[in-house]
Amino acid sequence: MKKPVSAIDEPEPRKVTRADRPPAEGFVVVVDGHFKSEFDTADTAEVSGRGLKSTYPMLQVEIYDAATKVRTLLT
Repeated sequence: MKKPVSAIDEPEPRKVTRADRPPAEGFVVVVDGHFKSEFDTADTAEVSGRGLKSTYPMLQVEIYDAATKVRTLLT
């Protein structure tokens, strides 16, 4: 008995990010010097970073602005 062949839809193109390269746009949460989560606005990145900082106060959390290439330390 032959198995039916299922049609595979084209997968949506996904945005591939690399942890060793800074992004070209948006804002990124940087934890202990490593790029982690990427966001469209600074406010959402800061909320995420502050959530990490409140849960794990020993971490060094920064917000990286890709447009100006500036890191802002969250205290």
